[in-house]
Amino acid sequence: MLKPPFVEDEIYHIYNRGVEKRNIFLDDKDYLRFIHDLFEFNDEEPALNIYYRLPQIKSYEVEPRKIEKTRIRKLLVEILVFTLMPNHFHLILKQKKEGGIVRFMQKLGTGYTMYFNQKYERVGSLFQGKFKAVHIEKESHFTHLPFYIHTNPLKNLGNSISKLEEYRWSSFPDYIGKKNFPSVTSRELFLDFFGGEEKYLEQTKQWIKERKNNFEKIKEITLE
Repeated sequence: MLKPPFVEDEIYHIYNRGVEKRNIFLDDKDYLRFIHDLFEFNDEEPALNIYYRLPQIKSYEVEPRKIEKTRIRKLLVEILVFTLMPNHFHLILKQKKEGGIVRFMQKLGTGYTMYFNQKYERVGSLFQGKFKAVHIEKESHFTHLPFYIHTNPLKNLGNSISKLEEYRWSSFPDYIGKKNFPSVTSRELFLDFFGGEEKYLEQTKQWIKERKNNFEKIKEITLE
C-alpha cells in the first residue's frame, strides 16, 4: 500500500502488525511500554526517560519524570484514538508538524523494537514492514473508524460492552469518562462530533449491533 502524502492538520489511520503475524505484546509490561512510548516519543525533542506509575494505582497515567515543569512539549502529532491488540495496533493521528507522522512512527517503531528485542533476547525486525497509513477524508470513515478501532478487542472478548470498557490497552475508557491513559490522547475532536462521553458510549453500543454493515463501509481502511 502506497502511503498518502502527510499534511498538517489532516487525519490518518495508522496501523501495523508483527512480522509473520507474531505477537508484539507478550505481557502487561509490553503494553504499558508501548503506551508510554506513544506519549514520550510524541515530541520534537528526544525522549528523556521512562517511567510507569506503580501497578496499585488505578489510573496508569503516563507522565515523564525528572522533567522541568516549565518544559513545553512540541507535539509531532495529535493521537486521537489508539487500540493495541496482541499482534497489531491501530492509531488515528492528526499531523501537527511537517513530517510529524513519519518522524513519530520512526521513533515509536525503533524505540519499541529495541525494548522488545532486548527484553526477549531476539534480533531483527519486529513489525511487518513499514507502517500502513490511510488518509481519513470520507465522512463515513470519520464517523465509523473510531468505533471500528475501539471495538477491535471484541474479536477476543465477544460482544460484551462491559469487557470492552475494562480493556486497558485502548483509548476507549478515556472516551467514556473512565480515566485510563488520558494524557496520551486528544479526544475533543471526536467527543465534540459525537456529542460527549455518554453519547459516545451509546453510539458504540449501537455500532456493535450494526457492525456487520458498518464493516462494509470502512473495509478499505482496516487490516482485514
